[in-house]
Amino acid sequence: MKTALITGATSGIGRATAHHFAKHNFKLILCGRRNDRLKALQNELSTQTQVYTLNFDVRDKQAVDSAIASIPAEFTTIDILVNNAGNAHGLDPIQNGDTNDWDAMIDINVKGLLYVSKAIIPSMIVRKQGHIINIGSIAGKEVYTNGNVYCASKHAVDAINQGMRMDLNQYGIRVGAINPGLVATEFSEVRFKGDVERATDVYKGYEPLQADDIADIITFVVTRPYHVNIADLMVLPTAQAGATILNKDN
Repeated sequence: MKTALITGATSGIGRATAHHFAKHNFKLILCGRRNDRLKALQNELSTQTQVYTLNFDVRDKQAVDSAIASIPAEFTTIDILVNNAGNAHGLDPIQNGDTNDWDAMIDINVKGLLYVSKAIIPSMIVRKQGHIINIGSIAGKEVYTNGNVYCASKHAVDAINQGMRMDLNQYGIRVGAINPGLVATEFSEVRFKGDVERATDVYKGYEPLQADDIADIITFVVTRPYHVNIADLMVLPTAQAGATILNKDN
Protein backbone atom coordinates (compact mmCIF):
# COMPACT_ATOMS: atom_id res chain seq x y z
CA MET A 1 0.00 0.00 0.00
CA LYS A 2 1.50 3.35 -1.05
CA THR A 3 1.63 6.34 1.28
CA ALA A 4 0.98 9.85 -0.04
CA LEU A 5 1.56 13.17 1.71
CA ILE A 6 -0.55 16.09 0.48
CA THR A 7 0.01 19.70 1.53
CA GLY A 8 -2.88 22.14 1.43
CA ALA A 9 -5.26 19.23 1.91
CA THR A 10 -8.08 21.14 3.59
CA SER A 11 -9.67 22.58 0.45
CA GLY A 12 -9.70 22.70 -3.33
CA ILE A 13 -7.31 20.50 -5.29
CA GLY A 14 -5.65 19.08 -2.18
CA ARG A 15 -8.92 17.92 -0.65
CA ALA A 16 -10.15 16.46 -3.94
CA THR A 17 -6.84 14.63 -4.39
CA ALA A 18 -7.18 13.12 -0.93
CA HIS A 19 -10.57 11.70 -1.92
CA HIS A 20 -9.21 10.25 -5.17
CA PHE A 21 -6.17 8.73 -3.45
CA ALA A 22 -8.38 7.16 -0.78
CA LYS A 23 -10.34 5.40 -3.51
CA HIS A 24 -7.04 3.94 -4.73
CA ASN A 25 -6.32 2.68 -1.22
CA PHE A 26 -3.34 4.97 -0.63
CA LYS A 27 -2.45 5.65 2.98
CA LEU A 28 -2.76 9.40 3.49
CA ILE A 29 -0.82 12.04 5.39
CA LEU A 30 -2.95 15.17 5.11
CA CYS A 31 -1.38 18.53 5.91
CA GLY A 32 -2.93 21.94 6.41
CA ARG A 33 -3.30 24.98 8.63
CA ARG A 34 -6.99 24.50 9.50
CA ASN A 35 -7.06 21.67 12.00
CA ASP A 36 -10.86 21.48 12.17
CA ARG A 37 -11.00 20.80 8.43
CA LEU A 38 -8.17 18.29 8.66
CA LYS A 39 -9.98 16.32 11.35
CA ALA A 40 -13.28 16.42 9.44
CA LEU A 41 -11.51 15.12 6.32
CA GLN A 42 -9.77 12.44 8.35
CA ASN A 43 -13.11 11.25 9.73
CA GLU A 44 -14.58 11.27 6.24
CA LEU A 45 -11.81 9.21 4.63
CA SER A 46 -10.90 6.86 7.49
CA THR A 47 -13.62 4.45 6.41
CA GLN A 48 -11.67 3.93 3.15
CA THR A 49 -8.02 4.02 4.17
CA GLN A 50 -5.53 4.88 6.92
CA VAL A 51 -5.25 8.63 7.48
CA TYR A 52 -2.83 10.70 9.55
CA THR A 53 -3.00 14.49 9.81
CA LEU A 54 -0.33 17.14 10.32
CA ASN A 55 -1.42 20.64 11.33
CA PHE A 56 1.28 23.17 10.35
CA ASP A 57 2.05 26.15 8.12
CA VAL A 58 4.48 25.38 5.27
CA ARG A 59 6.00 28.88 5.71
CA ASP A 60 7.43 27.86 9.09
CA LYS A 61 10.54 25.73 8.47
CA GLN A 62 10.79 24.61 12.09
CA ALA A 63 7.13 23.60 12.11
CA VAL A 64 7.61 21.68 8.84
CA ASP A 65 10.62 19.80 10.18
CA SER A 66 8.90 19.02 13.50
CA ALA A 67 5.73 17.83 11.78
CA ILE A 68 7.55 15.53 9.35
CA ALA A 69 9.70 14.16 12.19
CA SER A 70 6.55 13.34 14.19
CA ILE A 71 5.06 11.01 11.56
CA PRO A 72 4.51 7.56 13.11
CA ALA A 73 6.49 4.59 11.83
CA GLU A 74 3.61 3.09 9.87
CA PHE A 75 3.42 6.24 7.71
CA THR A 76 7.11 7.16 7.36
CA THR A 77 7.70 5.50 3.98
CA ILE A 78 6.32 8.32 1.84
CA ASP A 79 5.96 7.17 -1.75
CA ILE A 80 4.19 10.25 -3.14
CA LEU A 81 4.54 13.91 -2.20
CA VAL A 82 1.99 16.34 -3.59
CA ASN A 83 3.23 19.89 -3.09
CA ASN A 84 -0.16 21.52 -3.40
CA ALA A 85 -0.12 24.27 -0.75
CA GLY A 86 -0.16 27.65 -2.46
CA ASN A 87 -1.98 30.94 -2.64
CA ALA A 88 -2.46 34.22 -4.47
CA HIS A 89 -2.93 37.53 -2.67
CA GLY A 90 -4.12 40.60 -4.49
CA LEU A 91 -4.25 41.51 -8.15
CA ASP A 92 -2.57 44.90 -8.17
CA PRO A 93 -0.03 46.52 -10.47
CA ILE A 94 3.42 46.14 -8.96
CA GLN A 95 3.67 49.79 -7.88
CA ASN A 96 0.55 49.33 -5.72
CA GLY A 97 1.40 45.88 -4.40
CA ASP A 98 1.22 45.09 -0.70
CA THR A 99 4.58 43.75 0.48
CA ASN A 100 2.77 41.52 2.99
CA ASP A 101 1.00 39.89 0.03
CA TRP A 102 4.33 39.46 -1.72
CA ASP A 103 5.84 37.81 1.35
CA ALA A 104 2.88 35.45 1.70
CA MET A 105 3.07 34.30 -1.93
CA ILE A 106 6.82 33.80 -1.94
CA ASP A 107 6.87 32.17 1.50
CA ILE A 108 4.08 29.70 0.73
CA ASN A 109 4.39 29.04 -3.00
CA VAL A 110 8.18 28.87 -3.15
CA LYS A 111 9.81 28.49 0.25
CA GLY A 112 7.05 26.30 1.67
CA LEU A 113 7.36 23.89 -1.27
CA LEU A 114 11.12 23.78 -0.72
CA TYR A 115 10.87 23.22 3.04
CA VAL A 116 8.47 20.29 2.70
CA SER A 117 10.44 18.75 -0.16
CA LYS A 118 13.72 19.08 1.76
CA ALA A 119 12.20 17.22 4.71
CA ILE A 120 10.95 14.30 2.61
CA ILE A 121 13.44 13.86 -0.24
CA PRO A 122 16.27 12.29 1.84
CA SER A 123 14.21 9.19 2.65
CA MET A 124 13.27 8.83 -1.03
CA ILE A 125 16.97 9.03 -1.95
CA VAL A 126 17.79 6.24 0.50
CA ARG A 127 15.13 4.02 -1.05
CA LYS A 128 15.95 5.23 -4.59
CA GLN A 129 12.25 5.56 -5.19
CA GLY A 130 9.51 8.16 -4.85
CA HIS A 131 7.27 10.50 -6.79
CA ILE A 132 6.97 14.26 -6.29
CA ILE A 133 4.12 16.23 -7.85
CA ASN A 134 4.48 20.01 -7.77
CA ILE A 135 1.29 21.97 -8.36
CA GLY A 136 2.17 24.94 -10.52
CA SER A 137 -0.07 27.16 -12.63
CA ILE A 138 -0.51 28.63 -16.07
CA ALA A 139 0.94 31.68 -14.27
CA GLY A 140 4.22 29.77 -14.21
CA LYS A 141 4.20 29.62 -18.00
CA GLU A 142 3.15 33.15 -18.90
CA VAL A 143 2.92 36.49 -17.10
CA TYR A 144 -0.27 38.54 -17.17
CA THR A 145 -1.13 42.11 -16.21
CA ASN A 146 -1.20 42.63 -12.45
CA GLY A 147 0.05 39.06 -11.92
CA ASN A 148 3.65 40.19 -11.25
CA VAL A 149 4.70 38.53 -7.96
CA TYR A 150 2.21 35.66 -8.12
CA CYS A 151 3.45 34.83 -11.64
CA ALA A 152 7.03 35.12 -10.38
CA SER A 153 6.32 32.63 -7.60
CA LYS A 154 4.83 30.13 -10.02
CA HIS A 155 7.67 30.63 -12.51
CA ALA A 156 9.90 29.71 -9.57
CA VAL A 157 7.88 26.52 -9.05
CA ASP A 158 8.38 25.71 -12.73
CA ALA A 159 12.15 26.17 -12.40
CA ILE A 160 12.31 24.22 -9.13
CA ASN A 161 10.34 21.38 -10.70
CA GLN A 162 12.84 21.16 -13.57
CA GLY A 163 15.86 21.42 -11.30
CA MET A 164 14.43 18.89 -8.87
CA ARG A 165 13.82 16.43 -11.69
CA MET A 166 17.44 16.80 -12.86
CA ASP A 167 19.00 16.53 -9.41
CA LEU A 168 16.94 13.49 -8.37
CA ASN A 169 17.20 11.65 -11.67
CA GLN A 170 20.24 9.66 -10.50
CA TYR A 171 18.16 8.28 -7.62
CA GLY A 172 15.26 7.06 -9.76
CA ILE A 173 12.82 9.54 -8.21
CA ARG A 174 9.99 10.74 -10.44
CA VAL A 175 9.28 14.48 -10.46
CA GLY A 176 6.54 16.29 -12.37
CA ALA A 177 4.35 19.38 -12.34
CA ILE A 178 0.66 19.89 -12.97
CA ASN A 179 -0.10 23.44 -14.13
CA PRO A 180 -3.82 24.28 -14.04
CA GLY A 181 -5.58 27.20 -15.63
CA LEU A 182 -8.82 28.51 -14.12
CA VAL A 183 -10.12 26.15 -11.42
CA ALA A 184 -13.24 26.98 -9.40
CA THR A 185 -11.96 26.73 -5.81
CA GLU A 186 -11.44 29.10 -2.87
CA PHE A 187 -8.41 30.44 -4.76
CA SER A 188 -10.09 33.61 -6.05
CA GLU A 189 -11.78 34.31 -2.72
CA VAL A 190 -8.35 34.30 -1.09
CA ARG A 191 -6.86 36.42 -3.88
CA PHE A 192 -9.62 39.02 -3.45
CA LYS A 193 -9.41 38.82 0.36
CA GLY A 194 -12.90 37.56 1.04
CA ASP A 195 -14.73 39.54 -1.63
CA VAL A 196 -17.05 36.68 -2.57
CA GLU A 197 -18.87 38.60 -5.31
CA ARG A 198 -15.66 39.53 -7.09
CA ALA A 199 -14.33 35.99 -6.68
CA THR A 200 -17.52 34.46 -8.07
CA ASP A 201 -17.40 36.73 -11.13
CA VAL A 202 -14.10 35.11 -12.15
CA TYR A 203 -15.94 31.89 -12.97
CA LYS A 204 -19.06 33.30 -14.68
CA GLY A 205 -19.89 32.90 -18.36
CA TYR A 206 -17.95 29.70 -19.01
CA GLU A 207 -17.30 26.30 -17.46
CA PRO A 208 -14.12 26.38 -15.37
CA LEU A 209 -12.15 23.37 -14.26
CA GLN A 210 -13.16 21.81 -10.97
CA ALA A 211 -10.80 20.63 -8.24
CA ASP A 212 -11.96 17.10 -9.00
CA ASP A 213 -10.71 17.42 -12.59
CA ILE A 214 -7.19 18.17 -11.42
CA ALA A 215 -7.31 15.50 -8.70
CA ASP A 216 -8.30 12.94 -11.32
CA ILE A 217 -5.29 13.94 -13.44
CA ILE A 218 -2.91 13.82 -10.46
CA THR A 219 -4.17 10.33 -9.68
CA PHE A 220 -3.60 9.28 -13.30
CA VAL A 221 -0.04 10.64 -13.19
CA VAL A 222 0.95 8.84 -9.97
CA THR A 223 -0.56 5.53 -11.07
CA ARG A 224 1.46 5.20 -14.31
CA PRO A 225 4.01 2.37 -14.55
CA TYR A 226 7.18 3.42 -12.76
CA HIS A 227 9.18 3.86 -15.94
CA VAL A 228 6.71 6.58 -17.02
CA ASN A 229 7.19 10.10 -15.63
CA ILE A 230 4.76 12.81 -16.72
CA ALA A 231 7.16 15.67 -16.22
CA ASP A 232 5.16 18.80 -17.02
CA LEU A 233 1.46 19.06 -17.79
CA MET A 234 -0.70 22.14 -18.38
CA VAL A 235 -4.46 21.72 -17.96
CA LEU A 236 -6.99 24.35 -19.05
CA PRO A 237 -10.75 24.53 -19.27
CA THR A 238 -11.85 24.34 -22.91
CA ALA A 239 -12.93 27.99 -22.73
CA GLN A 240 -9.41 29.13 -21.84
CA ALA A 241 -6.65 29.47 -24.46
CA GLY A 242 -4.17 31.42 -22.33
CA ALA A 243 -3.85 33.28 -19.06
CA THR A 244 -6.00 36.16 -20.35
CA ILE A 245 -7.72 34.55 -23.35
CA LEU A 246 -11.12 33.32 -22.27
CA ASN A 247 -14.22 32.57 -24.33
CA LYS A 248 -17.12 33.78 -22.17
CA ASP A 249 -20.82 33.75 -23.01
CA ASN A 250 -21.27 37.30 -21.78
